[in-house]
Amino acid sequence: MILMADTKLVRGTMLLTSATMISRFLGLIYIFPFTILVGQQGNALYQYGYLPYQLLLSLATMGVPMAISKFVSKYNALDDYHTGQRLFRSGLVFMTATGFIAFLVLFLMAPVIAGWVLPSNGDPSGNSHSDVVFTIRMVSIALLIIPGMAVLRGYFQGFQSMGPTAVSQVIEQVARILFILATAFIVLEVFGGSLGLAVGLATFGAFIGGLSSLFVLLYFWRQRKAGIQQQISESKTDHQLSLTSMYKELIVYALPLSFVGLAIPLFQVIDMFTFNDAMAAYGANAGEAETAFGVFSRTTHALIMIPVAIATAMAVNLIPAITEANTNRDVEKMHGLITKTFQIILFFTIPAAFGLAILATPAFASLYGLQDIGIGSMVLSYYAPAAILFSIFAVTAAMLQGMNRQKYAVAGLCIGLFIKLGLNYGLIASFGALGGVSATIIGYTAAIGFNVWAVGKFADYRFTQIGRQAAMIMGFTAVMAIAVYIVREGGAVIFDTSGQAGFVTILIFGVLIGMFVYLILAIRTGLAEKVIGNRFAFMRKR
Repeated sequence: MILMADTKLVRGTMLLTSATMISRFLGLIYIFPFTILVGQQGNALYQYGYLPYQLLLSLATMGVPMAISKFVSKYNALDDYHTGQRLFRSGLVFMTATGFIAFLVLFLMAPVIAGWVLPSNGDPSGNSHSDVVFTIRMVSIALLIIPGMAVLRGYFQGFQSMGPTAVSQVIEQVARILFILATAFIVLEVFGGSLGLAVGLATFGAFIGGLSSLFVLLYFWRQRKAGIQQQISESKTDHQLSLTSMYKELIVYALPLSFVGLAIPLFQVIDMFTFNDAMAAYGANAGEAETAFGVFSRTTHALIMIPVAIATAMAVNLIPAITEANTNRDVEKMHGLITKTFQIILFFTIPAAFGLAILATPAFASLYGLQDIGIGSMVLSYYAPAAILFSIFAVTAAMLQGMNRQKYAVAGLCIGLFIKLGLNYGLIASFGALGGVSATIIGYTAAIGFNVWAVGKFADYRFTQIGRQAAMIMGFTAVMAIAVYIVREGGAVIFDTSGQAGFVTILIFGVLIGMFVYLILAIRTGLAEKVIGNRFAFMRKR
């Protein structure tokens, strides 16, 4: 019975991880055609609505799915299904109420937020105040249903049933993306409508996606309700916890998960509220500032999040094992898992980040076209190394959570945010969009420095254990970078770069050559085998 339960849990976890990766991948890929339709100013307008929505959604849900899952699973294991059901019922009411409050706040505050976001000099070359208000209000409607839906997902997961969450996540993303792209195309290309109308209606896709996901979850609920009710009726225990006690326990689970998960959105919100005025001080008009913001916060950000998503998905799978080793006080095992996690992160993100920096021009041109290629390739080349920082912060924060040191992960994030907030305006006013990149990198570096110190202190871990592998990765990346640079420069001479096709060809050759050089070096020296197993052992140099 225990073996069957473990098998079910592993299978469910793999299913949910796969669904999360698919959803993230789709969420990144659709930005390419969307940018072709609406341009960088359209992306900036989309961010004006989506970033406040994302922030309020996270505050309204507060990491609820995972927290409810942990709570329900705990009491189910104690053969007390009544307590989980009481939390589920009250949670639906409470989270629906918080979603409604969040909706009202965002809907009513839209004019104020628009005033904060747009340049104070009233430059008409950018998006209008009314367009920003419309966009914010359209996306705010999704807050009416998604927080309550999070409770249903968490309840299913508490029964180790990951299928409903996995399927609903993918359906939500597919429905959202189809609506966004179809709406933007119809408004702009079929009816010749305005950019503000197209982007504003596109953000309503968050509600359409949420509604589609809710229908999926209700279908699963109908299928499984009888079985859940039977388990509840057969419960042998009822702890009779008060609602106050249940919510206190839930908050302990949820708040650290929620706050640390907000790291990137919080950094981006700081940019949103400071970027345009700082760019005006730099000498850019509103249109130029919004183009730069669209490039920085959405299009280049989407590219650098690809290696981050891959690396963190592989590394974070080791976090439950770190939690178990910490609980069992198995220091040697925990040290080995921490080493393995850092090896995976560095092995994938360092070459990907520096490769992307070198191939910034062909990458941006291939995926977004030649319009705005100057600002796009410049920002991407400087911003790409941040992928390493995003990945390391995510796993160090997860490690601290696994060691029950969540408050240190939160403290590290606060340090980074304060530095970002303090530096952002001045750096952007002095260096333009690259100032925003620099403030993000400095802020994340400080947060990581604190997290690394905390991991070393509480795990009694010495980071010299990964020193040799890190040096090898940096050395192989340097060789790879030289090869990719030669391909890029040679390709610019050989292929016609007056059109998109030439850049696509350079990008393909650059990626293939870079991967070949790096992997051959890593395999032949045994580094790849050490990090990701013996899949390539037959290619090692004897």
